[in-house]
Amino acid sequence: MTGTGFSPLTPQPYPSPREFKLSERAIGIFDSGVGGLTVLRELRRRLPYEELVYLGDTARVPYGTKSPQTVARYAREAARFLVGQQVKLLVVACNTASAVALDELAAIHRLPVVGVIEPGARGALAATRTGRIGVIGTEGTVRSRAYERALRAGNPAVEVFAAACPLFVPLAEEGWADHEIARLAAAEYLAPLLREQIDTLVLGCTHYPLLKRTLQELVGPEVTLIDSAEETAKTVAGLLAAQGLTHGPAAPGLPRYFVTDAAERFERVGGAFLGAPLVDVATVTLD
Repeated sequence: MTGTGFSPLTPQPYPSPREFKLSERAIGIFDSGVGGLTVLRELRRRLPYEELVYLGDTARVPYGTKSPQTVARYAREAARFLVGQQVKLLVVACNTASAVALDELAAIHRLPVVGVIEPGARGALAATRTGRIGVIGTEGTVRSRAYERALRAGNPAVEVFAAACPLFVPLAEEGWADHEIARLAAAEYLAPLLREQIDTLVLGCTHYPLLKRTLQELVGPEVTLIDSAEETAKTVAGLLAAQGLTHGPAAPGLPRYFVTDAAERFERVGGAFLGAPLVDVATVTLD
């Protein structure tokens, strides 16, 4: 199995691609860890008949503090693994990787590749009333200014205000999204954005939907929260329909989960993300 992106001991659950139609293949999703499970959750809700394969690169999490070159390399390796699982579409459920690797992955694999930044930007542009949009994310996502570029590509007149919120990821993974510590951290991080009188706030990290209730209480009803996981699922559904790749009505199998390290922790934390136990998480080695 040389060059397929996974170890020789990893089973291939799919038969040869000649044995089933392209529309029946799975959607492949990857993230640096568990955060992309919020995207998987929305895909299951919006596309209940689709097969889903998830890869969490838990051995190298987080991506947000890595250089763009390193993140691009990690993204290539993760995508190669999922393509080896015979997928019909790739979802880069990581804001940092979406900022640096989408075009390269699409060129390499010639598959539809969907990130989380452009769908989130489109949702924000549709929601804003004043053109004053806030973005929160990891240090890497904010530093890349990818949301700012995407938002201004859609409407050059918008004003974009961004803030890195590095504590939100560990708080979400500890199950402290509604804890007083999360409220204090959110108040500190969001104060500069609220002073700018934003009316829309993009949750620019796939962990952040878990803090949605806490964030909404803080910013108030006058600020619309944009969940990039929801917007990404909408985009995937539209793309599959437009290309005739939507899976026909059938009972899907359970999502298949792969990680590069710490499978037990992924099961525990990921189960809290999805509200249901995760079982049979396989550990793989990426080339």
